[in-house]
Amino acid sequence: MKTKTIIQKEALLKINNKDRAGLGISVGVGKTLIGLKHFQSLTLKAKIGQLFAFKALVVAPKKSIFKSWKEDAKKFNLEYLLEFITFTTYRSLIKQDLDYDIIFLDECHSLLYSHKDWLDSYPGRIIGLTGTPPKNESSEKGKMIKKYCPIIYEYITDDAINDKILNDYIIKIHLLKLDSTNTIKVEKGNRKWYTSEQKQYNYWTNRYIEASSGKERQIVSIMRMKALQTFPSKDVYAKSLLENTENKCILFANEQSQAEKLCKHSYHSKNSNSDKNLDYFKKGIIKKLSCVLQLSEGINIPNLKEGIIMHAYGNNRKSAQRIGRLLRLNPKDNAIIHILCYKDTVDEKWIKDALEHLDDSKITKYNTYK
Repeated sequence: MKTKTIIQKEALLKINNKDRAGLGISVGVGKTLIGLKHFQSLTLKAKIGQLFAFKALVVAPKKSIFKSWKEDAKKFNLEYLLEFITFTTYRSLIKQDLDYDIIFLDECHSLLYSHKDWLDSYPGRIIGLTGTPPKNESSEKGKMIKKYCPIIYEYITDDAINDKILNDYIIKIHLLKLDSTNTIKVEKGNRKWYTSEQKQYNYWTNRYIEASSGKERQIVSIMRMKALQTFPSKDVYAKSLLENTENKCILFANEQSQAEKLCKHSYHSKNSNSDKNLDYFKKGIIKKLSCVLQLSEGINIPNLKEGIIMHAYGNNRKSAQRIGRLLRLNPKDNAIIHILCYKDTVDEKWIKDALEHLDDSKITKYNTYK
């Protein structure tokens, strides 16, 4: 049985002296600390008198991830390294200069073809870090990782569960039918009418099929996703699940108004009671809490047993983070993870992608209709 320390040492040995390498490291194992320790080892190998000759660039999809690097640096007495680390997002990567000795691509599955020219011009080392390396090597993400930071060491979620680093889990996919009754109000100019979830989904799917350009297809895809996120039938079902569980349970809503509607206590940026609600939830004073995405990073909840995920995104990183929130319990516990899915829609593909790194034997689908 491996420990976090053993895994971190194995990973560091694998990337030692590598110019291009990637690590597929499960949530809860410490991939940020691995990056910091690798950078530390490079600075110590620098010439005498130039102890900190090395400069690092850390790239991440969101600025909130930078906080994890800074907190880990302080926690493990590596804070002095921060003076020699620059942080940037993937969106801003191509605006950076090339004067870095090493780049850490955190969540490296976020690489896009638009980063190719900059990376081709960069002469230094590249280390990729991800908890969800793409399985499809012919995809955009797969090709980019294979070229710039090929995965040479992998320790996946189920490895961490077997080694008792993470707790075990049961995933229940609840298959819902799109509602065919005209209950959704639509307003356009002076016109008002009612349509159904099924009609709206069909409308956006046809628009997607008929799109004449990649840009139009991208816009329509977003509009279809937003429609799926706001359909009321998921709200009704999720609220019922939340009310009927006796476990400490968190509900991941799609937006703030939905979080407010589905649970008495919510956590989001516009709720003045958010910090108090989170504190009460941690302490067990309240047993149910709804939130939006920001709670999926950096906060651990004692005795959390159950979670409800309203929507699986086309970007499976968001779903993976939400699932990961429920895998940091006591290793003796089992997490129950509910994922709501509209049957015969793109929802099913998103969920399949989000769960591709998890054990199929622990995933069950339930029809919620006769």
